[in-house]
Amino acid sequence: MKITVLGLWHLGTVTAACCARHFSVAGLDFDAANIAKLATGQAPLLEPGLNDLLAGGLASGQLTFTTDPAAALRGAEVLWLCYDTPVNDADESDTEFVLGNLRRALPYLAAGALVLISAQMPVGTCAKLEAEFPQYQFAYSPENLRLGKALDAFEKADRVVVGTRTDAKNALLETLFAPFTKQVIFMRTESAEMVKHALNSFLALSITFINEVARLCEFTGADAKEVAVGLKSEARIGARAYLGPGGPFAGGTLARDVVTLSKLAVANGETISVIPAIKQSNDLHRAWAFKRLVARLGDLRERNITLLGLTYTTNTDTLRRSAAMELCAQLLMAGAAVTAFDPAIKTLPTEWSDVRLAADAAAALTGAEAVVVCTEWPQFRQVDYAAAVATMRGRLFVDANRFLEKELKNVPGVEHLSVGRA
Repeated sequence: MKITVLGLWHLGTVTAACCARHFSVAGLDFDAANIAKLATGQAPLLEPGLNDLLAGGLASGQLTFTTDPAAALRGAEVLWLCYDTPVNDADESDTEFVLGNLRRALPYLAAGALVLISAQMPVGTCAKLEAEFPQYQFAYSPENLRLGKALDAFEKADRVVVGTRTDAKNALLETLFAPFTKQVIFMRTESAEMVKHALNSFLALSITFINEVARLCEFTGADAKEVAVGLKSEARIGARAYLGPGGPFAGGTLARDVVTLSKLAVANGETISVIPAIKQSNDLHRAWAFKRLVARLGDLRERNITLLGLTYTTNTDTLRRSAAMELCAQLLMAGAAVTAFDPAIKTLPTEWSDVRLAADAAAALTGAEAVVVCTEWPQFRQVDYAAAVATMRGRLFVDANRFLEKELKNVPGVEHLSVGRA
């Protein structure tokens, strides 16, 4: 089977590299600089193990990259649309960017071939494309991308959801997903599209729910971590529920689907209240760390604040939509002096020139009046905090998820603030 993967950023590069273990894969993207980098085995962003997997696919000849749609789609049975759909600051998806590139490629795809969509697109996309391009079969499979753990998530999927209009391509789809999962769940295309919106919105709801409970715990003497253990012990909820009190969800991945469903209701004249409230609650919770700093330090002008971690999550170098960068902006506007350390960030864009990057975590703590743990890199647990705290001007640690609980527990004089604990 020959597969062409269109759109080669995070989702597409992971998809192409993993599939090349089992199939012939052509990676197609219209960004020449990105293709040149991929052709040398270098992914466009940090993802553990991805560069090695790319190099292996290129060496075996199973994986190629090109900007030429005619070459990429020659003999392809499947065109897999895998763009990381751009999201603006209001968590609204730029779907026309994705569809525009698909329309640019489709003239080179043989009639009757399958177009499989995993890019994050609104419900109704397949129906729209079926009407525009009746010569192709369309299917939708929600992506399961997890920054920093993307290869495992793709290659060891619990199940894969696939939406199809007919069963004409089901056997082909089962062959495609067989190396990665034992369970393919088929349903109509609109249902599969809605699964993605509903799943992300439900996860977002779980996060906002436990964080609201946690903020109430801070006033009552209850411990939100203990409350979460009690909730997860309930069989109707379960041990893997997204009920870990801590920071807000960030990055746009969950928020985009909350926004999509909220807009879908408005467009159809339907009044809903729970789903729009998810984003409202999460946006309120984004201010938790900043509020705790103000509550303890008062006026932040010329206060020395250190941030441990800047990236959206661990095992990536992505700063876009990072909660840490949002906090940076708040602190700078408040007049604070901000120092930061992140093992994946060696330089910052020019617009962040007021943020001082330290050489390591211990150096970042020197002279700090408060420290905020933003990205939970394992390296931060290797610091000698007894020695590092002695170099600080203050003793305040704001650590939403209690990441440094054990490391700070026995360090004299430290005030360790976390979500959900008085």
